[in-house]
Amino acid sequence: MDSLTQIALGSAVGVAVMGRRTAVWKAALWGAIGGTLPDLDAFIDHGDAVLNMTLHRAESHSLIVLTLFAPLLAWVVSRIHGEAALFRRWWLALWLVLITHPLLDTMTVYGTQLLRPFSDHPFGVGSVFIIDPAYTLPLIVGVVAALRLRSARGLAWNAAGLVLSTLYLAWSVGAQHHATQVARDSLKQQGMAADGLLVTPSPFNTLLWRFVATTSTQYREGYYSLLDDTRDVRWTVHDRGAELLTRYRDEPYVARMAAFTHGFFSVSEAEGRLYLTDLRMGQEPNYTFHFDLGTDADRANGGQRPTLNGSRPDIATALPALWHRILGQRPPPAASAAN
Repeated sequence: MDSLTQIALGSAVGVAVMGRRTAVWKAALWGAIGGTLPDLDAFIDHGDAVLNMTLHRAESHSLIVLTLFAPLLAWVVSRIHGEAALFRRWWLALWLVLITHPLLDTMTVYGTQLLRPFSDHPFGVGSVFIIDPAYTLPLIVGVVAALRLRSARGLAWNAAGLVLSTLYLAWSVGAQHHATQVARDSLKQQGMAADGLLVTPSPFNTLLWRFVATTSTQYREGYYSLLDDTRDVRWTVHDRGAELLTRYRDEPYVARMAAFTHGFFSVSEAEGRLYLTDLRMGQEPNYTFHFDLGTDADRANGGQRPTLNGSRPDIATALPALWHRILGQRPPPAASAAN
């Protein structure tokens, strides 16, 4: 999730666990710090764009590593504030702050490697977008109330914020399950066979869902809003680069992308340059993670490492279109590549 959300969650958890045993501002401050620490790995340069993507949310997001780090951080915090008697409570609070960060990240589609160093499997439920105000705002309101009121009433507001945000995550999983069934029914009714099906929310909400159905040669993209008056899904078909996938399947970066995206990627070629696209984040034709792997000669002599060429839609037009689509208003088929 985004940094603001992780700060808000960390503060809320810290305040909830520490309660009135210490000043609310201390619990909120160290909760915010602990909620931020795992994402500092974003500043590590692993040498190229593909590695930077696939090694983000790795060791710093490992439940094992963070569990081992928690008592050290708690010892530092308890000594700084002269609260050695509260060491165990700080330990519990900061452990929960640290591990809720990757657990929340796992609710997005990106891929969080929770079991490092024993496994590099990227976990991703994909039921919430990386930024979702409906999840974040209750946490912020609860923490601000706790800081301002500094009383049992403030702590109750903070607890309510945590409960509401958690219920929202549960809602997102239920909504995703419903949307998944809609996508499967649509594929079946239209006689489309798919090897893989990805169901993720569109930006900032859990009402409009994006589908990606893959085969060995193509991928289909479709949309469904919970406010649609029909369960019919309009699918657009796109080439996945089957010949290139066969030719370059043993290329290390292609293999890494295949594993990290669970197969939801495409390969393309233009002017002799090979491109890799993560189909999970973005929409046609704009994808966040679109990589230029260079030419065969570049890769053979190590002359070029992958670079990120991702793109985003124009916000001025994308946001109104998103809002209309959430409300169930579909653009004419000829007017848009997506529905």
